[in-house]
Amino acid sequence: MEFSNMNIKEIDKFLDQLDIESIEQNIPLLNNDSRAAVHKLITKYSNRVAKHYHELERIKQLYAFEEKLYTKGLKHIAGVDEAGRGPLAGPVFAAAVILKPGTVIKGINDSKKLSESKRDAIYEEIIKKAVSYSVASVSEQEIDKINIRNAAFHAMVKAVENLSTSPEFVLIDGDAVKGISVPYQCIVKGDSLSISIAAASILAKVSRDRYIKECDKIYPQYGFAAHKGYGTKEHIDSIKKFGLCPIHRKTFTSKFINV
Repeated sequence: MEFSNMNIKEIDKFLDQLDIESIEQNIPLLNNDSRAAVHKLITKYSNRVAKHYHELERIKQLYAFEEKLYTKGLKHIAGVDEAGRGPLAGPVFAAAVILKPGTVIKGINDSKKLSESKRDAIYEEIIKKAVSYSVASVSEQEIDKINIRNAAFHAMVKAVENLSTSPEFVLIDGDAVKGISVPYQCIVKGDSLSISIAAASILAKVSRDRYIKECDKIYPQYGFAAHKGYGTKEHIDSIKKFGLCPIHRKTFTSKFINV
């Protein structure tokens, strides 16, 4: 490539459409160009390359728990997490995800650390790349009967049992669970430490948010699309004004207001 015959916009456009490896190959060809703007492009794309490798290293570290199991000959490791323990309304969701060893999903992290748009994009990538995934939920009525802790456990068990590929081991976010029939390990803050759990946290969170947005269309007076069922002032005020709707958790709302 003869960059000396190209203007700055042309060089920028050319580099922008390349993959990381090709950018690395082309950057040295720009070093002898005396134009100051070209050297700004060198910095820009060198930073892009560095960011790429930093992300790969971060993802590699997220495989620490999985790698220990891979070295023991296990292949199908499921990550499990739940979403929706705290809201005043709607089911609790859980997801289970099995990834192929070495799967790279850029940006993957604890779902709470990601923007909604980022979660949505990564959600789609997870379901495309996963060996197997499953999302399960337990209704607000069941939550009122058995309490949220047991309901969350039940949702996680259902998610694991519904996987199309049987896991050999399960990594679970949190410090306790019951009912899992395969060997497992609970990891506190696992959604920040294990790529499989992080993937499950995103599937559970996105699935629940999409569900509650649909509920907003049925019960628009509560503003579910904005607060996702959590106990915001606006939500509590709407309950005081309109009373409970069918998706409210009665055992939760009674803690805040007398209904």
